[in-house]
Amino acid sequence: MILEGLVTTIGKDGKIHVAPMGPRVDSEMRSLLLRPYSSSQTCQNLLQHPEGVFHVTDDVTLIARGAIGMMSTPQNKPATMIRGFILEESCRAYEFKVVRTDTTEDRVRLECEVVKVHRQRDFFGFNRAMFAVLEAAILASRTAFLPLEQIEKEFTKLSTLVQKTGSEREAEAFSLLENHVRTLISSKSDPEI
Repeated sequence: MILEGLVTTIGKDGKIHVAPMGPRVDSEMRSLLLRPYSSSQTCQNLLQHPEGVFHVTDDVTLIARGAIGMMSTPQNKPATMIRGFILEESCRAYEFKVVRTDTTEDRVRLECEVVKVHRQRDFFGFNRAMFAVLEAAILASRTAFLPLEQIEKEFTKLSTLVQKTGSEREAEAFSLLENHVRTLISSKSDPEI
């Protein structure tokens, strides 16, 4: 099963890096299979420092900001079993160590073992608007290789769900993603760029 969440890693500068990611997980959450693109900062960080933390969260604003690189340093605390950081706004956090690496493809395979689990608060759950924001965040993170027109059409469909079932928080997160995609579309159609 693929479980969407956030991964924190440590950069060369020792600072926290946060990125949305959907690893394959086993039902007991004892192992994770991360498949970041080789060019991503998360991949580079994990190849250099093979430890991190996977977070389960119901805060779609965090996921939206992470998907488009607008993540300011979120509140965090040190991990306990690895050198890393736990996001305080997450519901659960899974400290992990990379135990196997396969760099033969563009999407690097990082097999990870969970070494510590933190339960910080109850998972509220997702309503339809939250799922729509999550889907929009995934689309917004794929603008380098999906046609922008296709992404724009999907955003139109997802917008209805956010309007009908979302709160102000989901509307704000969706608007952030929508503006990001619109900016990309207008920059590609601007003849002077």
